[in-house]
Amino acid sequence: MSPASRRILLPGLVLLVGLILIGSAAWGALSGREPGAPAASLIGGPFHLITQDGKPVTENDFKGAPTLLFFGYTHCPDVCPTTLFEISQVFEKLGKDKKVTALFVTVDPERDTPEVMKDYVSSFDKRIIGLTGDRASIDAVLKAYRVYSKKVPTTADGYSMDHSAIVYLMDKQMRFVNALNLDRPDIAIQEIGKYL
Repeated sequence: MSPASRRILLPGLVLLVGLILIGSAAWGALSGREPGAPAASLIGGPFHLITQDGKPVTENDFKGAPTLLFFGYTHCPDVCPTTLFEISQVFEKLGKDKKVTALFVTVDPERDTPEVMKDYVSSFDKRIIGLTGDRASIDAVLKAYRVYSKKVPTTADGYSMDHSAIVYLMDKQMRFVNALNLDRPDIAIQEIGKYL
């Protein structure tokens, strides 16, 4: 390449890189994302549910602090109580003064009334809130969070619930950040700490 070609090519490359950077900044500004905000996700969305105290809530009631979401049910024999216990341990290590919440959303609203949820979550950290609602409201939140749930008959009158067992980490704006791995509590604490 001749020196004259390089003199022409270099300003052109600088201009191209500049246009790419300006375009990226403009896209970020127009998309409404603040610096450091997680990328848009297909997980999450609005919901209208009932707390363990019978109070109607939406996702907006939990903005302002990082939130964990876990979907399960009170008749669950092992995964649900184990996961809520692990969340309680993580919260304890974070410290009682840390503003963080966990939402335990039922996949079995027919049995998990507010009273049942209140009794169940009372065994765990007080920052864990039980949420229920009518079948349509629960189905809507399951769809928004891409949660698998299926009723499985066990006896003539009984049933269990197959369901996915992911703990969702949401930021202060209730935007999905990541699935939280509770098998490594120290890493989970660090991850939550980024959003406090």
